[in-house]
Amino acid sequence: MTTLINKLYNDEAGFIVSAELVLVSTICVLGMIVGLSEVAFNVNQELEDVGSAIGSVNQSFHYNGTQGSKGGIAGSCYDDKWDQGDDDCDVSCDVAPTPESH
Repeated sequence: MTTLINKLYNDEAGFIVSAELVLVSTICVLGMIVGLSEVAFNVNQELEDVGSAIGSVNQSFHYNGTQGSKGGIAGSCYDDKWDQGDDDCDVSCDVAPTPESH
């Protein structure tokens, strides 16, 4: 049993393979971090585009009232006003928050 432990302790056959795997895995992890940050940025930009598209929909509507011999209903209207956040490029990941915004 002692000879087996000594053989395993002195064995260096897999050392180079382990070092190469550590190097390759480190490069892969760094590449994934950069790639995922780009994915997060682009997802934010696409979600802003979706929000801008929804905000640009004309929501103003109206319908005329009706009147009959058994009753009636008044008409109604709604006018969509400009809201903060209705424009393009409202979300920016590159700008640090200002102290006034908190």
